[in-house]
Amino acid sequence: MVTAPSSSDCPLLDQARVVFLLGPVSISLASHDAAGVPSLARAFGCRVSEDRREVVALVPTRTAESLLRDLVAGAPIAVVFSRPKTHETLQLKAPAARLGPLGPTDPQHMRASGNAFAAELIALGYSAAFSHALVAPSKEDAVAVAFFPTLLFDQTPGPRAGRRLEPLP
Repeated sequence: MVTAPSSSDCPLLDQARVVFLLGPVSISLASHDAAGVPSLARAFGCRVSEDRREVVALVPTRTAESLLRDLVAGAPIAVVFSRPKTHETLQLKAPAARLGPLGPTDPQHMRASGNAFAAELIALGYSAAFSHALVAPSKEDAVAVAFFPTLLFDQTPGPRAGRRLEPLP
């Protein structure tokens, strides 16, 4: 069971970090099975709750079977958000996640998120065909992977990579 942090705890995400998570970013999720074998998947957009305590990644089920199975089994989750233009990268970790259906506007949000990310790649010189293929969400089923981050790390390449970030008031 995934439990929310205490309402007295300061959320890890301030408004600037929320704006960053909402894109344009590449979103990769990771977990592992009981034997420690890793599972990975890409997400095509995310939502952040109004109180900035819960993050919901939008994940196509067809390409995430192992990851989703591991999360249902109660494995921890790590999610990396990386912006290609600057290489700025944040990693969120949580002890567990829960799966649920997409919200009514999530399919449109997935398309908009993919288009914004593709536009950034195109501006960096990648072809439109490659950029759109890389970030095009599946037309098939998708799931909302919700979690309450308990750890936040700066993973931007450079001397501060791996530094744990604390909540900002």
